[in-house]
Amino acid sequence: MSGPLRIGILGAARISDRALVSPARAGGHRLVAVAARDRGRARAFADAHGVERVVGSYADLVADPEVEVVYNPLANGLHGPWNLAALTAGKHVLSEKPSASNAEEAAEVRDAAVAAGTVFMEGFHYLFHPVTRRLHELLASGELGELRHVETVVAMPAPPDGDARWSLRLAGGALMDLGCYGLHAQRMLAPWAGGAPGLVSASGGERGGAPGVDAWLDAELVFPGGATGVARCSMVHDAWRATCRVVGTRGEATASDFVLPHQDDRVVVRTRAGERTEELGRRSSYAFQLDAFAARVRGGEPLPLDAEDALATMRLIDACYEKAGFAPRPRS
Repeated sequence: MSGPLRIGILGAARISDRALVSPARAGGHRLVAVAARDRGRARAFADAHGVERVVGSYADLVADPEVEVVYNPLANGLHGPWNLAALTAGKHVLSEKPSASNAEEAAEVRDAAVAAGTVFMEGFHYLFHPVTRRLHELLASGELGELRHVETVVAMPAPPDGDARWSLRLAGGALMDLGCYGLHAQRMLAPWAGGAPGLVSASGGERGGAPGVDAWLDAELVFPGGATGVARCSMVHDAWRATCRVVGTRGEATASDFVLPHQDDRVVVRTRAGERTEELGRRSSYAFQLDAFAARVRGGEPLPLDAEDALATMRLIDACYEKAGFAPRPRS
């Protein structure tokens, strides 16, 4: 097939404008339909963002024959059920992370994607930006030497008390919302570390008034080649922070904001030759992501993310929760 993607949007989430609507407009894709629990909210979203139609329910959107791609930005606990519904309906799916509430549900999403034969991608958009690609290039070129240590920190000020990110029922928590980026970024270093990292230990703190929900969580990792990793996340920090520091035997490199590089695209490289700062461009990582997704759907181009990768990340998330004394998130 050719031509623009025909996209349906589940819900009227705030993130949709940045994560999908703007990149879709820039790429010439069609926003065919939107559904929300409140039809008036869906209508307001459609009017504001140029969506062609409002449909009555999530089920109607998934079944709509004109929709070929379903974008799922719902609360975490609704990712799994609606990813499964969309895949079962034969749609391509671009899902906000994480793909499901826990590894058991993520395995069902993986199986459904295999059965459907359609494209499934978890929205780790950071991976497509030149900032992250540059970190990988510095390792691949040998400039940093052999990988010895990785530190990722993803933190933000606390959301309001009633926010879905504090809801255990909706699979909330700092690790689900933020820490998954750090864990995934460390997993993506496997080619230079002898394989994917394993979990050594984890600790975390519970949100007051939200039993079972992590306000912060730190994890220690080790790679088969001997490198170590630390992944920290917090939803009670004093400011936004999203750094990735890669340390090798010959030098190190730090991405100032690997999650939202359009806000800060600097990579600081320190070696025996000195220190330099590279600026990799402020184009949105979400735009790079949708370009790659469309190239896969339309041209069969390879993607570094699929449902199997999503399952591997979810298994690591569950392991972190268990090590830190929390239960994995329940199914919605």
